[in-house]
Amino acid sequence: MAKRKLQRFTEIGTFANVKQLEEGKEFKGQWAKSFFNNNNPVVLELACGKGEYSVNLAKKFPDKNFVGIDYKGNRLWVGAKMAIDEGISNVGFLRIQIQNIMDYFEVGEIDEIWLTFPDPQAQSPLERKRLTNPMFLNKYKTVLKENGIMNLKTDNDGFFKYTLEKLEELNIPTLQKTTDVYKDFPGDEILSIKTHYERIYLQKDKNINYVRFAF
Repeated sequence: MAKRKLQRFTEIGTFANVKQLEEGKEFKGQWAKSFFNNNNPVVLELACGKGEYSVNLAKKFPDKNFVGIDYKGNRLWVGAKMAIDEGISNVGFLRIQIQNIMDYFEVGEIDEIWLTFPDPQAQSPLERKRLTNPMFLNKYKTVLKENGIMNLKTDNDGFFKYTLEKLEELNIPTLQKTTDVYKDFPGDEILSIKTHYERIYLQKDKNINYVRFAF
């Protein structure tokens, strides 16, 4: 396992669709033009893991650009390799810590953000690490265009409740929300995209929470 991780870390350094740490900063404000060579909208998937959502969104929306962000290179390798093998050119990956997002994207550069099954950081002292705490929400608001959209999918009911509470405290309106995606939005072509971990949760009959909101 350790050998495979090291091999993947080495390989993603050669992938044209992956940028890591400092090399990603050169695209700040120019992701569409310089990285994707077009003027299409840019959508982020944060805590993207293996990048399944990014890759599948890219397939469904060839007129948009998608950037999956995570710090674990061995996971990013999966989505990046899939995109290369399938010739999907409108998706790329960025290996950074999400708290540094403003170093890599300009104010108002992003059209939409997806947050898919992030670590809920359930212990209260770790609230500062929760990806929907006010500090993170402010960063997302900054890089998003005016009225930019945020989407959150999570299996963790406590994290979902925490997020809704923070949105209410900050007077951020919700556009859609549900505690059971597959009951309330059956067959939705976007919400029905499943990550590796989501499939595991569904096999255990776990409900999937979703909220869509705008700053």
